[in-house]
Amino acid sequence: MAHPPVRWGVLATGAIAATFTEDLLTLDDAEVAAVGSRSPEAARAFADRYGIPRAHGSWAELAADPDIDIVYVATPHSAHHAAAALCLDAGKAVLCEKPLTLDAVQALDLVHRAEAAGVFFMEAMWTRTVPAILKMVETVHSGVIGEPRLVTADFSVAFKAGPEHRVRDPALGGGALLDLGVYPLTLSRLVFGEPRTVHAAATLTPEGVDDTTAVTLVHPGGGIATLTCSISADGPWSATIAGTEGRIEFGRHFSWPSGFSVFRNDDLVQRVEAPFLARGMVHEAIEAQRCLREGLQESPLAPWAETLGVMRTMDEVRAQIGVAYPAA
Repeated sequence: MAHPPVRWGVLATGAIAATFTEDLLTLDDAEVAAVGSRSPEAARAFADRYGIPRAHGSWAELAADPDIDIVYVATPHSAHHAAAALCLDAGKAVLCEKPLTLDAVQALDLVHRAEAAGVFFMEAMWTRTVPAILKMVETVHSGVIGEPRLVTADFSVAFKAGPEHRVRDPALGGGALLDLGVYPLTLSRLVFGEPRTVHAAATLTPEGVDDTTAVTLVHPGGGIATLTCSISADGPWSATIAGTEGRIEFGRHFSWPSGFSVFRNDDLVQRVEAPFLARGMVHEAIEAQRCLREGLQESPLAPWAETLGVMRTMDEVRAQIGVAYPAA
C-alpha cells in the first residue's frame, strides 16, 4: 500500500452512517477509527457492529480525537451545520452528507470555517463521484448528442410516511426538495451550470414541508431543466439529457447509475456501462481521500461553489413554494 490508511471518524449511527461505513470497509487504504454519537450506548453498539476501535459518547469527543484524519457527518439535515462546524473548528477535515445544510447561509458559514481552519471540506453528494455520471459529463462535452437543450429528471418515492416521520418534520429539514430534489438539481448543474431563472410549484404536507415539487430552470445558454420530486408518489426516478443531435437516458436510480444509453434519431447507438463499486458511496470516500493526500481543501468533483449554487437554488424554490425551517 503506497499510503498509510486514512483514518475516518463517523458522526451519527443511523442507516446512512451504516451504509457509508460498510463501503469504507471495502477500501484497503481506509480505516474506520472511531464513531461518535450523542448516545454513548448507540456509539458503542455501532462500534461493536463494525469492529470500530473507539466509540465516543458525544460529537465533541469525536471532533477532539487526535487519531482521526476526517469525519463523515451522517446526522439528519437539521444537524449538519452544527456537527460539521464543530469538527471544522476542531481542525478536522469533513465529508458532510447532502444536503450540506438547510440553507445557503449555513452552507457558506461552513465553507468559511473550512477556509479558516485550512482543512478539506466536501458535501457527500455521491452523484458527483460515481463513474457513470462522470462518463455522462464527458459524453455530453464530447458533442455526441449535440448541444444539450433539455434535462428532465424525477426523484419521487412513495414513503407512505406518517406525520411523525423525518421526511414530514420541518424541525428535521423534511420535505421532498432537500431529501430528493437535490439530486435532479445537481444533475442539471452538471449539464447546464447556474440557472438564470427558477420557477417552482409544490403541494405541501399539513406540517408545512413540500410533499411534491416541480422546478423549471432556465439557463443563460437557452437550456431548460424540468425537475420533479415527491415523498408520496411512486415516480420513475429517471433522467434524460436531450441535445440537438440525440439524447442520453438513465433508467431508474439515475442518482447513482451503473450506466446509460445514448440515442440518435431514436436509435440506440451506444450503451455505456460504468458500474459503481460496493454500494456507490465508496466513490465519495475515494475522492475525499485523494484530496486529503494531495493537500486540497475542496474537491474538483464537488467544489464549494457548486454546492453553494445548489443551496441557493433550493432557497429560491422554498421561498416560492412557502417552506421554511425553524432551524434555518
